[in-house]
Amino acid sequence: MLVCKFGGTSMADASSIAQVVNIIKANPKRKVVVVSAPGKLNGQDKITDILIKCHKTAKEGGSCKEVFEKVKSRYLSIINDLKIDIDIAKELEDIRQEIDAGASYDYTVSRGEYLMALIFAKHLGFAFVDAKDIIKFNADGVFEPELTNEITKRALENIAEGGVVVPGFYGSKPDGSICAFSRGGSDITGAILARALNVELYENWTDVNGFMMCDPKIVKNPKTIESVTYKELRELSYMGAGVLHPEAIFPVRIANISINIKNTFEPDHPGTMIVPSKEYRRNGRIVTGIAGKKNFTVINIEKSMMNSELGFARRALSVLEEHKISIEHMPTGIDTFGLVIENSNIEGKLDSVIAGLKAVLNPDHIEVLQDLALIATVGHGMSQRKGTAAKLFTALYNADINVRMIDQGSSELNIIIGVDNKDFEKSIEAIYRAFVE
Repeated sequence: MLVCKFGGTSMADASSIAQVVNIIKANPKRKVVVVSAPGKLNGQDKITDILIKCHKTAKEGGSCKEVFEKVKSRYLSIINDLKIDIDIAKELEDIRQEIDAGASYDYTVSRGEYLMALIFAKHLGFAFVDAKDIIKFNADGVFEPELTNEITKRALENIAEGGVVVPGFYGSKPDGSICAFSRGGSDITGAILARALNVELYENWTDVNGFMMCDPKIVKNPKTIESVTYKELRELSYMGAGVLHPEAIFPVRIANISINIKNTFEPDHPGTMIVPSKEYRRNGRIVTGIAGKKNFTVINIEKSMMNSELGFARRALSVLEEHKISIEHMPTGIDTFGLVIENSNIEGKLDSVIAGLKAVLNPDHIEVLQDLALIATVGHGMSQRKGTAAKLFTALYNADINVRMIDQGSSELNIIIGVDNKDFEKSIEAIYRAFVE
């Protein structure tokens, strides 16, 4: 059995949905289907974005009726174009009234997936299973993986004779209220179902041929990553590589299930296989991928004999905890200690944080570097090849780029550098050219 998740572009209109139907019918193992809300189409907003506007309008005291018409017309157009025998007029009106009556944000944004799954299940002749009945969160909105796994197993154990469509992106709390994952959470739903059913493969269908080795907006026509391990993907996703929600890795990793990223509009392309680390096979490529993000602040703390001072790092981190600030990295030396923080996390708090660090650490010197970009060069092959770091830094030197920070994970799976924001794109291109071309 396979679990297949189809993204917003795959559900955008009748034409793309017809292509999805062909894909599902091409393999009888595709019995479990997870769908997203319809994505952008010919200048029209994503359904989820329209629903967010509906919620904002209602929260400000207005009626979402006019905005909601865009949601209504989009779904009715899909139904009419595909000639689906379903009447969702009451569902649409009930949802609109709920939003106007003050429905929660999570309920509102989840209705895109809910409606799409209802319609698609009817079109396929599959059963519809509401995600709220199987995907469970606790009262604080924290996902309950083991409870969900047991409920999902029981709910879907008898689907061998047919198929099932489940809306992605959301579940429910103990009181029955809707709770949503973060944007792109339909990827997580598919992974949860794949784990519960112990399927042989989780197919994640989107509008690209898998993961690129780097951002195609920076490097023209980068190569596709044929195979990547969970660990490599976590590093790349964390540093901004898109396509798959980074949290979708966890459920399938528990069950050692591979994920195949496929293109709905080029179904014969092999895409990218995401595999457990134990299935990693050495190939000729040193680097798997390159990804990064802009806008970081680095607080460098210097103090003589810091390495022999008990609790130094703990006191520094306690200051950040008091300010509710999370860190990204902590590059260290014998007498130096760095805190790498996203600008958005420390905005408006920097002066207070510096004062707090001076009070608890009594440092010799504190230096703040702002507007840095972090770039991760990731690959299992890096630890097995001499000269990898030399090749990377030579490429940056030849491109006239000043490296402001260097950090490497203990697994030797990546090398992270910090450069000025202005050098971000040039750095990624230089690294890609050095290792790929």
